[in-house]
Amino acid sequence: QVQLVESGGGLVQAGGSLRLSCAASGRAFSTNPMGWFRQAPGKAREFVAAIRSDLGTYYANSVKGRFAISRARAKNTVYLQMNSLKPEDTAVYSCAASSRTSPYTEISRYYTPLTYDYWGQGTQVTVSS
Repeated sequence: QVQLVESGGGLVQAGGSLRLSCAASGRAFSTNPMGWFRQAPGKAREFVAAIRSDLGTYYANSVKGRFAISRARAKNTVYLQMNSLKPEDTAVYSCAASSRTSPYTEISRYYTPLTYDYWGQGTQVTVSS
């Protein structure tokens, strides 16, 4: 049974940092596209960041330059380093993994939730002003 488990969320002041982790089990995701999405209360789920098997990365404009996605293949884990946090970053952050084992040629696939087959339960990130 495939599981994605996020950790590292919490309460932080504006300008602070958090590092989220997503540990996968049940199968290897070392070459699968993986991503982070977030959902704030009353808002739709939105793309945050994604990483390819060749370590290429994609970011939402709202987090570019502040967030960094990375992966540790040996640990079957993906990370999201979040710096210079803002109150508008407050949301539940979920990691996701595609069952595909090679990169997508269509870049847009990385940005849409429908691309991903497996999802974690999410971790709350709250940024106070």
